[in-house]
Amino acid sequence: MWDSLRGQYLIAGKQLRDSNFYKTVVLLVEHGTEGAMGLVVNRPSSVTVAHALSEHFKLPETDDLVYVGGPVEPSALFILHNASELSNDEVPVVPDLYVGSNPEVFETLVRSAAAGDPNLQFRIFSGCAGWASGQLEGELSRGDWYLQPAAADTLFCEDPYQVWNHLLIKVYEANRFLPHSSKHPEWN
Repeated sequence: MWDSLRGQYLIAGKQLRDSNFYKTVVLLVEHGTEGAMGLVVNRPSSVTVAHALSEHFKLPETDDLVYVGGPVEPSALFILHNASELSNDEVPVVPDLYVGSNPEVFETLVRSAAAGDPNLQFRIFSGCAGWASGQLEGELSRGDWYLQPAAADTLFCEDPYQVWNHLLIKVYEANRFLPHSSKHPEWN
């Protein structure tokens, strides 16, 4: 039996070719006997946050993009943020990182960020990833995913396209027995 993996990153193995998860990193926000739910953290879309929320609020236009959180419930929006005062006493996913889907939280966070709050960090996701009871554990046992403790600094990095590479290198360094490629083929 697996302990709860909430707050862990799932790093897709190189052999995982499912187009929904190829070279992805998923932050597990829920994991228990009934299944698991996570958000793909390294797939920005071309949709701006202001556009995605335009039916709900009038927001200032920013460069912030909505991320593709996964193939499940693609019209549902989720937000990961570091504003503990807006956490509604929720247990953080990792220290100082909360998940929400409340419209008031969305509006407050986006407006505060647009007003220049330098300490506020958030990402908005469309859809999520989900696993039925035992499904994720089977994929882990098969080697489809690697686990790594999640950290907010990785989530909010400036180049989300490098997150998968960065974390996969960490996995290889921690588990030198895993096969990997090198910039120097003669070293393999």
